[in-house]
Amino acid sequence: MHHTTLAVALLAAVTMQAPPIFRSARELVVLPVTITDRSGQLVGGLPAERFSVYDNDRRQPVVFFSNEDVPVSVALVVDDSGSMGRKLGEVLAASLHFSRSSHPEDELFLIEFNDDVRDALGGRSLSAQDAGQLEAALRSLVPRGRTALYDGLMAGLDRLDSGALSRKILVLISDGGDNASTIDLNAVLARARASSVTIYTLGVFDPEDRDANPGVLQSLASTTGGERFLPRSAGPLMQACDQIAREIRSSYTVGFEPPERDGHYHRVVVKVDGADRGTLTTRTRPGYVASASAEPRR
Repeated sequence: MHHTTLAVALLAAVTMQAPPIFRSARELVVLPVTITDRSGQLVGGLPAERFSVYDNDRRQPVVFFSNEDVPVSVALVVDDSGSMGRKLGEVLAASLHFSRSSHPEDELFLIEFNDDVRDALGGRSLSAQDAGQLEAALRSLVPRGRTALYDGLMAGLDRLDSGALSRKILVLISDGGDNASTIDLNAVLARARASSVTIYTLGVFDPEDRDANPGVLQSLASTTGGERFLPRSAGPLMQACDQIAREIRSSYTVGFEPPERDGHYHRVVVKVDGADRGTLTTRTRPGYVASASAEPRR
């Protein structure tokens, strides 16, 4: 996971509900955390003292906490291969619905993939409120060819590196199959683990689709603290988009200083005291890759 440096300017920006701006200061591991109750409903309004963070089973002090609804950078990665032909209309409608449900100042990128991978916005980004421009870009997609899913995901992760906002989200809409990429799933998962991106996956396919691979969609989501959805029709697809947008806007952000700079993968667990809220479930990234440094934290 790329560690994010955090300064007093960030704390002030979050307090004022402005987009977080990262400057040079101490290094933090920053985790987005989603909390749900027994019925699966999102839980907001919990104070920082209810949260505890464990790095390789060792509790760490929480040094940054926020539950503000602030803009994020989002890469929409859309499968427009030939196998998606019958579903592409639903995919376009779902992408627009997600945008309209998002924070109006979210920064959006659009990556399409079939035989090849293309930036459908020509290197630009849009804000979530630019629905007309996003719709025009989506309507230019033409289903054809094979499926370079892994190449498309890598392009989306790379594009998010240039995102202006601190939190990064990738939303993949695909059947999960791949038959044209130059890289493999392991390379994508390694890249995702080394990033701060949360991946949500929407599996859109017919039951008889032989190219569908929902297991890949699950691996991508669970590796990054996101969630996989397998809607079977247009209605549930729209509901899934609503849920993703709500989760992004309702998540907590928890930061801690990494105990070692050893270059290794560290497992992370976030626990929350539900108190009067009953039993609560947390979801976040399962771990991060620590940066390599000669000196451990004192």
